[in-house]
Amino acid sequence: MEKDPDCCQDGAKMVPGAGLGTEGTETQLDDFVGAHPDYNEEEEEQKYFRRKRLGVIKNVVAASLAGTLTYGVYLGLLQMQLILHYDETYREVKYSNIQLEDIDHKVLMGINVTPVAALLYTPILIRFFGTKWAMFLAVGIYALFVSSNYWERYYTLVPSAVAIGMVIVPLWASMGNYITRMAQKYYEYVNYKEEQEKVRAPRDACNAYIIIFQTIFYSCFHLSFVCAQMPMVFFLNNYLYQLNHTLFAVKHCGTLSHGTLPGFNKTVLQSLPRSVNLIVVESALMAAAFLAMLVVLLLCGAAYRPMEEIDMRSIGWGNIFQLPFKHMRDYRLQHLLPLFIYSGFEVLFVCTGFSLNYGVCTLGLEKLAYLLMAYGFSASVCSSLALSMLRLRRQIPLLAGAVIHAGLLVLLFCWAPEPRQQAQAPLLYFVAALWGTGSTLNKTGISILLGMLYKNKERQDFIFTIYHWWQALAIFAVYLWSGLPMKVSPRCASAQPWDVPSSLDPKPRCAAGQAVHAAADAGGGGGDVPVDGAEAGTACGIPAAPPAAPTPQALRVPLPGRGQLGRDRLRGRRGPAGWQGEPGRGCPRRRAAQRGRGAAGIGTAWPRPALSAERGHCPPWGCPNPPPSGPQTPSGQACSPPSKAAHSAPRSGPQAPRLTCRPPGRLTDPQTVVQTPR
Repeated sequence: MEKDPDCCQDGAKMVPGAGLGTEGTETQLDDFVGAHPDYNEEEEEQKYFRRKRLGVIKNVVAASLAGTLTYGVYLGLLQMQLILHYDETYREVKYSNIQLEDIDHKVLMGINVTPVAALLYTPILIRFFGTKWAMFLAVGIYALFVSSNYWERYYTLVPSAVAIGMVIVPLWASMGNYITRMAQKYYEYVNYKEEQEKVRAPRDACNAYIIIFQTIFYSCFHLSFVCAQMPMVFFLNNYLYQLNHTLFAVKHCGTLSHGTLPGFNKTVLQSLPRSVNLIVVESALMAAAFLAMLVVLLLCGAAYRPMEEIDMRSIGWGNIFQLPFKHMRDYRLQHLLPLFIYSGFEVLFVCTGFSLNYGVCTLGLEKLAYLLMAYGFSASVCSSLALSMLRLRRQIPLLAGAVIHAGLLVLLFCWAPEPRQQAQAPLLYFVAALWGTGSTLNKTGISILLGMLYKNKERQDFIFTIYHWWQALAIFAVYLWSGLPMKVSPRCASAQPWDVPSSLDPKPRCAAGQAVHAAADAGGGGGDVPVDGAEAGTACGIPAAPPAAPTPQALRVPLPGRGQLGRDRLRGRRGPAGWQGEPGRGCPRRRAAQRGRGAAGIGTAWPRPALSAERGHCPPWGCPNPPPSGPQTPSGQACSPPSKAAHSAPRSGPQAPRLTCRPPGRLTDPQTVVQTPR
């Protein structure tokens, strides 16, 4: 078969075309891989560093939001639990069977005592995990503390409180270090050309960004005091008594009061909140704490590059352990130590001394949340005053905050508001707002000054650790000096096993209106009052509020669970031979009826009996007998046998001689006990 000549010609024609096709492909590849004709390298570089600057701003806002949520959840939960546990009925119902009446004492001890050792491990923790992951770990432990309140036991609450005490200083030291480092990175991204050209930056070049970023952080942080009041505003205020009940026995406020709110009623709840409602509130707080963890994890970037963190660890763990103590020899830190200590004192004073002895004593417990919200809003708004450091000398905000607080302390030292006088509310809110202004100038000014003085990134974590450690040490000193707020009352030593529970049983004394607790009892709680009101707030000889003495049957308080608590108590304390501690004596309700006190019915709380001299008590609602001549108690309290008309009703069983009390001219000893001859 012959070959077609045209075929060869076509092949010859394709050979040159093959070379042209290769050149075309290379040209297309160069166009695809090579620089675009419209590409502007300088413009793209500007866009890159603009994105970097926006990332830094995102990190600052995220860290500020996480700190606000974390501290707001912690403070709100702690405040709600302390108020609930202060009420003796709530405490008896919830904790008497599991022996946790003093759980507040243990929890607050774990929170306040543990940070004393924080200077030893905080720099090691921050260097080992890194600044961001130290923040994440601390926020997670705060969330753990919230979750432990779902199942309130000694082995859940106390370890979580100790864990929170361990991470208080690492959390705020890493936060301060993180914000300062973000300011330095922002300056690097703004002046990237100088860094590329190896031009040395001016000495105070990044000070402006440190001022701005610290102001943003503290503007958000002080809103945590507002967030902390949400559980009380939307939940707890629905269960609180009004001020006429809780402040019935309070005689003095402000500078005239000794201790923390003496005479404050020990029953502040009208009704006990249901467990389901408490779980809902704690779940909302847990969700906020979990959100703070996610914000730190997802939105906060790293403070240092990986190689920088390796270089910071390369100095050795022994040196990392020693450097905080060596830094405290710096003369600049030594001059700032009084401000560090005062920063811890003032925030504790506004949350306890001012809010209780002035705010609650005048406006009632139901207004406590609004007083602290005024403080938080004022501090958040006035944080912007720290921006004046951009134009003024850096010492001026610190001095302005000190002058504001000094003037307010002089005013509070000379002012004693009247109890239950709500007309003084505007002045109290003004004082709270002004105190917030001084507080934010103090805290923001100190953080800005530390960032300005110590720009070396290898020293910042040590400096902020020292600052927050001295703050925690000041709070610990106040904790030891003045006792605990809303401390649980100790048990009555004279109570018998078959008597009513000691947390509901009044102590032997003859003046309920006196401050029966010592000044160290920072919870107030002066005066034993029945659970149905403040009728017992009057001292002997003062006309009582009710016209007649209440009977024991009228003093019962219904408990939740349809009497299950009473059944559990009877099952738990009754042995095979009878009642534990007194075998063979039979039912305690029958014995109580034989003594003429009535019986504690199933489905009700243990009643407060009508107090008599049989157990060494004086009636808190008054002393009706005239002052006869008779035996005197150590404090001058005269006691005499009752009149026949008072005991004309026949009673079964042998009756011991009974004495009734009358008040002396002036009651001097609130612990008076009248002994009964047997």
